[in-house]
Amino acid sequence: MIDVKIWAHRGASGWDRQYAPENTMPAFEKAVEMQADGIELDVQLTRDGEVVICHDERLERTSNGQGWLKNYSLSELKKLDFHANHLEYGFVEIPTLAEFLQFMRSNELEINIELKNSVIFYSDLEKKVLEIVARYGLEERVIYSSFNHYSLLDIKKINPVARIGVLAAEEIVDFPQYAQNLRAEAVHPVWYSLYYGNFIAECKKRNLAIHTWVVDNKEKLREIAKMRVEAIITDCPDNAREVLSSMKETVD
Repeated sequence: MIDVKIWAHRGASGWDRQYAPENTMPAFEKAVEMQADGIELDVQLTRDGEVVICHDERLERTSNGQGWLKNYSLSELKKLDFHANHLEYGFVEIPTLAEFLQFMRSNELEINIELKNSVIFYSDLEKKVLEIVARYGLEERVIYSSFNHYSLLDIKKINPVARIGVLAAEEIVDFPQYAQNLRAEAVHPVWYSLYYGNFIAECKKRNLAIHTWVVDNKEKLREIAKMRVEAIITDCPDNAREVLSSMKETVD
């Protein structure tokens, strides 16, 4: 039985297929529509300390703004258009984490919150994010990830039962042991790391869930699903659902 979760990367953004503006409410709504099991998103802090959802530290790629996100207040960011060249959506606001979580109360999808604090060390980002998640009562559905592993340690210090997933873009020697040392519940490796040595077996031995990213191609989705990872993070939830449904039919 193939039992792999599909997590929509920045929502159902589609990347080169251009479904919806990444990390916006239209992308999150489309992820639900495409039957994703979870949604991955990125959070940063505004100048006035509000938690907003955006991947890039600078605004040029995803909005009509200029410069660093951290230099804008929430009200200033709300005036910018985050359509990311999706003119068919009209004006698209940057969402706050609170707005997103309010939306997520209407479904049962899992939530992967990535803290974007590797380039800019946002003060109290961890504390603010944990407080907002608790306010909406969604603690059990959330896993926190970051390339800044000190930030993950801070998450555990503030809330020892919060789940963390260790993000890595390159292979870390003995990654499973490293993640276990951080008291992580999961690893979030780039997909090609799965092919190193006995990586998957070592994760299973340490009870570490594997949530790998970013896999969009149908052939690669099928190949990685057979590796029995727990979740595949993808820009194209529809591709993943089609592949997993066909695999299930084959097994059945």
